[in-house]
Amino acid sequence: MACDPETLRQVPLFALLDDDEIAVLAGQVEIRKFAPRQRIYKIGDPGGRAYIMVSGAVRVTTVDEDQQEVVVDEPGVGEFFGFASMLDQTPHQTSAAALEPATCVEVDRHDITVLLERKPHAGMDMLAVLGKQYHGSQKLVRVRSSRNPNEVIEEQTTTGEHIADEVARFGGSWRFIISFGVVLAVYTLINIRLGSHAWDPYPFILLNLFLSMLASVQAPVIMMSQNRQDAKDRLRGELDYAVNRRAEVEIQGLSRKLNQLGEKLEDLEELLRTDRNSR
Repeated sequence: MACDPETLRQVPLFALLDDDEIAVLAGQVEIRKFAPRQRIYKIGDPGGRAYIMVSGAVRVTTVDEDQQEVVVDEPGVGEFFGFASMLDQTPHQTSAAALEPATCVEVDRHDITVLLERKPHAGMDMLAVLGKQYHGSQKLVRVRSSRNPNEVIEEQTTTGEHIADEVARFGGSWRFIISFGVVLAVYTLINIRLGSHAWDPYPFILLNLFLSMLASVQAPVIMMSQNRQDAKDRLRGELDYAVNRRAEVEIQGLSRKLNQLGEKLEDLEELLRTDRNSR
C-alpha cells in the first residue's frame, strides 16, 4: 500500500526533509498492517527492512543469557524499530510483534538509497536528527546510571505521604512517649485533685475516649508510612539490581576482551616461535 507523505512528516527521523524529499521517500516506502499477536520479524531474520509506527502498539523484545524474554522497546507513533539491522545489513538482534492491530511504514535499504541518490542533502538532515537522539540517549544513560534512590523517592512523594512519615517518625520517638506520658499524668492528677468537681472523674472515661480516637487515627497513618517504606525498599532493590546488571555486563565485556587478548598473545608467541624455527 502506498504511503501518504503526511504520514512521513510525523516521523522525527524525517522531520527536517523538505516537500520534494518527502515525496521521493513516500513513493518508495509501503504501508503494512499487522494483526494482534502477529510477528513482524524475529531474532535471526535478515535485517533488510525497518519499520516506523503509524498507529497501534508493537513490542520489541530480545532474549538474555538466561534465555528469558526481555522487553527492549514499545515504540510510539512516529518512532522506528529495526533500523540498525537494516542499515548495516545484519540479522535482527530483536523480535517484534504487534500487541494490537498496528499500522507501520516499511522501509528498506534500497528506499534510503534512492532518496540519497536523488536528494543527497536529505542524508545530512537525517543524520542531524539521529545525532540529537544519540545525545539524548547518552544523557539519559548518564542520568540513570548516577540516579540517587533517595532523590527518586523524594520526587515521587506526595504531601499526604510526607505527613504520614512525620506522624510515624514523631509517634515512634522518645519525645512523643515522654510528652504523652506527662500529659496523661497532668490530666489524671488534675481530675483527682478536683475530686467531685472534676470534668472527667475516675475511671477517666473521657480520657479513654480520646485515647481510643487517637489510636484509631494513628494506626492507619503509621501503616501508610510502613507501606511507603516497603515501596522505598523495592525501589532501592530495583536500582541496585540495575546497577549490578550493568556491572555484570561490563565485567563480562572485560572478560571477553581479556580472552581475546590472551588468544592474540598466543598467536603472537606461535608466530615468533615459527619465525625462530625457520631461522
